[in-house]
Amino acid sequence: MSEPRQILFNAVHMNCIGDIAHGLWTHPRDESSRYTDLTYWSELAQTLERGRFDTLFLADIIGANDVWQGRPDMALREGIQHPINDPLLLVPVMAASTRHLGLAATVNLSYEVPHLFARRLTTLDHLTGGRVAWNVVTGFLDSAARAAGLDQQLAHDARYDRADDFMALSYKLWEGSWEDDAVVRDRAARVYTQPGKVHRVRHDGPHYRADTIFLSEPSPQRTPVLFQAGASGRGKDFAARHAECIFVAGNKEQVAQTVRDITARAQQLGRRREDLKFFVGLVVIVGETEAQARERLEEYRRYASPEAGLAHFSAQTGIDFSRFDPDLPITNPDTQAVKSFLESVTTQSQGKTWTVRTLLDQMTLGCRNVPVVGTPAQVADELVAWVDGVGVNGFNLIRTVVPECFTDVVDLLVPELQRRGRYKREYTPGTLRAKLFGHDRLPERHIAATYRPGVQASGEAVAA
Repeated sequence: MSEPRQILFNAVHMNCIGDIAHGLWTHPRDESSRYTDLTYWSELAQTLERGRFDTLFLADIIGANDVWQGRPDMALREGIQHPINDPLLLVPVMAASTRHLGLAATVNLSYEVPHLFARRLTTLDHLTGGRVAWNVVTGFLDSAARAAGLDQQLAHDARYDRADDFMALSYKLWEGSWEDDAVVRDRAARVYTQPGKVHRVRHDGPHYRADTIFLSEPSPQRTPVLFQAGASGRGKDFAARHAECIFVAGNKEQVAQTVRDITARAQQLGRRREDLKFFVGLVVIVGETEAQARERLEEYRRYASPEAGLAHFSAQTGIDFSRFDPDLPITNPDTQAVKSFLESVTTQSQGKTWTVRTLLDQMTLGCRNVPVVGTPAQVADELVAWVDGVGVNGFNLIRTVVPECFTDVVDLLVPELQRRGRYKREYTPGTLRAKLFGHDRLPERHIAATYRPGVQASGEAVAA
């Protein structure tokens, strides 16, 4: 009989005061307004490491949430991911105060220069001892495109086409330019790097061109652990080809289907189920008793802002919900935002007619996530049901009131899961990828391996 699967935890945060559960920064015990303070992040990282969390996952946007009423006023007033600072710059701070916690940062590749971006990630992988992950996103905000000097962003599927090209060049840099034994550090011979072991990368893709050698020597993981959350058909194809940790959403039946779908697509590309970890987003409110947990839920609801949640959802879908009659069905205009969010609230989606009022009714904590509330045993039962019955590997735990939402999990829920043998008592040594998958490098069956020195990719010599 096989041992029960260990449950994985990512803590979801953002370098701002409010990211998903909107309005809760106004709670008197919330410390999110300290987000510009180094000690806020180092203390949070230490708490998560005490709870053996796998990663602190930092979401990000690089434009304003300005779809609601066609302006950013609501986002500015309510702190809807605005103001927001760079997530990558937090990584060294938290790495210096921890030894094992993985540090995953979101970076929108649509506005990055591949060889400079690859160097930044490699630098962080060196500084963290191989604990860096990249959440690969292509963006969904026209405001981000305008900020970059464009009239609007590319169409949804075209963004993924460009992303495939970005990934190909990045893999050539990370995997193909430097051989494993290129760096010798021979003081006597005055040779740090053997030139013959460093290969020129030539890339002439549909979106990116490069002729260079990579600037950085190989880091512990070379390619960072790859996170991704695309749920459209094109997004699932991208995940199947590239992603290692995949964020999924929906009810149990929907998530189970998504897991099967992406797994099948990955297997068609020669990958295996064990190459993928699936995480579902949850809001968890746990108390020593059920009454305490319910009281805390009601307390949080008094500070939450459903209107801010709806304004955020406007940005995610590209639909200005302020212009709809609250009780009329939501129509499905053609937008280039997050397709899976858009499809989830079209008329008759999921067997119901969606209106602005039904959306607001969902957002009791300033987001559409239905909280899991109860004692450690009750919450653990629900998490185990997800893992054993649906096939996910773990959870993105969405912040509510910080830091107590995470300290409650660490002090109450984690010990319950450990007693059941469903959660690690100690970290596995090594890199983040080794902790999650048992190896430092991407496996040979991942597309990145085709860009290693001496390997042919699509008939082209990668490094010459």
